[in-house]
Amino acid sequence: MRAYADSVRRVFSVFWRLGRKARRTKAFFLFSQLPVAIALVLRLNTAVSGGTSAALPYLFNNIIMFFYLQMIILMLALFYGTSVCSEEVEGKTLPYLATRPLPRSAIVLGKYAAYTAITAGMTAFGFVVSFLILAGGRPSGREVLEMLGHLGVLMAGLAAYGSLFTLFGSSLKRSVFFGLLFSFGWENVIQYFPGSTQRLAIAHYLKSFLPPPAPGRFAFLTFRLEPTGPWLSLFVLASVTAGGLALAGLFFSKKEYILED
Repeated sequence: MRAYADSVRRVFSVFWRLGRKARRTKAFFLFSQLPVAIALVLRLNTAVSGGTSAALPYLFNNIIMFFYLQMIILMLALFYGTSVCSEEVEGKTLPYLATRPLPRSAIVLGKYAAYTAITAGMTAFGFVVSFLILAGGRPSGREVLEMLGHLGVLMAGLAAYGSLFTLFGSSLKRSVFFGLLFSFGWENVIQYFPGSTQRLAIAHYLKSFLPPPAPGRFAFLTFRLEPTGPWLSLFVLASVTAGGLALAGLFFSKKEYILED
């Protein structure tokens, strides 16, 4: 067990270092800061129009959170998750990894952990900066705690989606295409269905942790939401994460990949 954990740690160390320096990381970092620009526009609009800043926390909890939950973490998890396995096949580096005394499942776990850490850092940086912009640099303790809770939801989303997309990358050709269909087709539609159908979306369990909107206010993220209890939501998200990684490791270990010219 200790030898396996050491293998995971070594893989994590290598791909954490390589991933931080990769060109795509710079591109995705800029993409993940889009809500920062939106927060600046909202703050400047409030200052120029002379309006009250009382609505800014509401805008943060809906507009900024919407961009992160419905688009950014999906895109980051998709492109990093599917690449955990597929980039070794498409880049023809799998034979080199296979010659090393490392279990293939340890390679999956180590790369997944490294890529999740990278995307979590991108997400947390932009999210906190957006919060500070809209809070005017003087957030109350309650607002900070609420922001940390929202950030925790995004981290859970990155872990669950990343695990699922790692499974896609290990088992499917054109995994990015199927991941896009899942992300912006299934996930962004089924969560708004009434009744138990919405529980077939990962987003449902993430949104179940969000606080209900204030009376008289409409919140798009919680539109038609029939929340699941926090413990059951946590169990489902943990099961998706663990199950996706276990199956991805199994596929990557057992499947014979054809390296095309």
